[in-house]
Amino acid sequence: MTHEDIASEFAEIFDELPAEQVNEMLAKNIPFETIEFFSRYAEAFADGAGIKGDTRGRLPNLLLFGYLIRVLEERLLPEPPLL
Repeated sequence: MTHEDIASEFAEIFDELPAEQVNEMLAKNIPFETIEFFSRYAEAFADGAGIKGDTRGRLPNLLLFGYLIRVLEERLLPEPPLL
């Protein structure tokens, strides 16, 4: 599996879920402190970048998805050889 494969599979799974199930999955699989961190970070980033509306509201989940994809990559992909 490649980085792109993991991201594509992840996106396909979550594209089919209603918002309540996405939020439930995030709450069950990510420590509360991590969710709080990404929420605060998203708020600060949106303020600095002038992001408003629906995009602003979706930013924390987008960051959390990136975090989950990275965790999956670390678990599923082999370590690159050291040079």
